[in-house]
Amino acid sequence: MPVFLANQNDPIAAAMASYPTQDPASFYAHWVQIRADPTVIARTIIVQGEVAGDIVSWPNKGHREVGYWVGRAFWGRGVATAALRLLVAELPDRPLIAHVAVDNFGSRRVLEHSGFIVVGEALADDGVREWTLRLE
Repeated sequence: MPVFLANQNDPIAAAMASYPTQDPASFYAHWVQIRADPTVIARTIIVQGEVAGDIVSWPNKGHREVGYWVGRAFWGRGVATAALRLLVAELPDRPLIAHVAVDNFGSRRVLEHSGFIVVGEALADDGVREWTLRLE
């Protein structure tokens, strides 16, 4: 969990994801909720014995969503794409939905490499412009 927190608190990654950082207490409380919810599938991404990040899927309005966060030291190495492909193979539910900030081209490429297609662009509740991607 400390690595997940450090990844989330990386100012460059947080800006790219357009995701606000959280103080440690809020971050850990959020993960307590994630881990306690039996409908959520959460995995740690490990690369050569090192925690690289996390990948999560949860139900939302009749479909499953996916999200992931990979530490900057692992960017550009195919880590997120490999993790997403493994999670997609594990999940029988379709469609799968993902949201990504329009400025986050790397994350959009990860999703597209895994078969997701852009189905829309909208302003999220937090004011961030984001793409919605879908995998059938």
